[in-house]
Amino acid sequence: MRRYWPVLRFLVGIGAVALALWVLDSHTDELSGFSGVLEHLNWFWVLTAIAAEMISFICFAGMQYALLKRGGLQAPKGSLLKVTFAAQALTSSLPAGVAVAAVYGFRWFRRFGADSALAAWATAGTVVASTVSLALVATLGLSLAAGEGASLDLIPAIIGVLLVTVAVGALFVYEKPMLFVLSSIVRASHALVGRPKANVAAHIDRLMVSVTSVRLGWREVIVVVLLGTANWLFDCACFAMMFLAVHSSIPWKGLLLAYGAGQLAAALPITPGGLGAVEGSITIALVAFGGARTTTVDAVLLYRMVSFWLVLVIGWVLCGELALEVRKGRWSRQALAAGIDARMGSRDGSEPSPAASPRRSTAPAP
Repeated sequence: MRRYWPVLRFLVGIGAVALALWVLDSHTDELSGFSGVLEHLNWFWVLTAIAAEMISFICFAGMQYALLKRGGLQAPKGSLLKVTFAAQALTSSLPAGVAVAAVYGFRWFRRFGADSALAAWATAGTVVASTVSLALVATLGLSLAAGEGASLDLIPAIIGVLLVTVAVGALFVYEKPMLFVLSSIVRASHALVGRPKANVAAHIDRLMVSVTSVRLGWREVIVVVLLGTANWLFDCACFAMMFLAVHSSIPWKGLLLAYGAGQLAAALPITPGGLGAVEGSITIALVAFGGARTTTVDAVLLYRMVSFWLVLVIGWVLCGELALEVRKGRWSRQALAAGIDARMGSRDGSEPSPAASPRRSTAPAP
């Protein structure tokens, strides 16, 4: 394996690129009508929408920064933002892209100086906080357009998603409910299939150490949820400005509800209520709210050009830049063997003891 690994790694990379191109090829039909949309654009609003989209990514990176900081690590903000864009490109380009992006983010958290427990906790916390904040945005949209939401059968779907995500978020914050759930799952698995073997209590303890390695206080919970909500709201603002870019009024009546429902369709494919794909859900919902079909389709197309294609290009460029930084030696090549940042405190977020002997970190100071 050591002898042939360089060749195998090259072949795996070629295969990943081929898969990415195959996935992206299914989205190229979005570009077919783009030339016609460009003829009569208000470029001021296009540029403003792009700025809003960039701010949404800054908020998302800020949410990850807050989670890592709670564990005692101050990650380099610029590099963390690059990782955020690169992870989104992986999510959009590869089959099982969400899982690939999670592993990618975990490895970079390790390079920044987090230990494995903090990196895993921050990765899980990012998913939970993002989903909870999206459910809150969708529920806010539902409250602003309750009558129309009922006509589109969105009330059961969105309320159901909100309840589930808040429950998951509560498990992430509170230790006792998490212990009860994990214990029940592990013991049920042991009774049904005989796994895990050996000491079941020891397995439960190890799982609890991983998922409760850092605990969030109410102040941190509020900050993280606000940053996650700002991420979605700025992304929605990008979409809203595209209506102004095509010389149309913003359909405020159902914009937030349609946006939240569409994003939930992508984030939670098992959502009840029959929600469809992102673009289809948003377009159909806004037309049902009284929006003009042509301008709605044009705005959705422009929004996709920014939120998907532009972000995709930026993400892959930054992914290449980060890989080049690793090759030049700025970051550890072996992410899992990267040193733990000496500034990290205890798992409750307190400062490190003055008597503690610092360990050399491979990550530079931010």
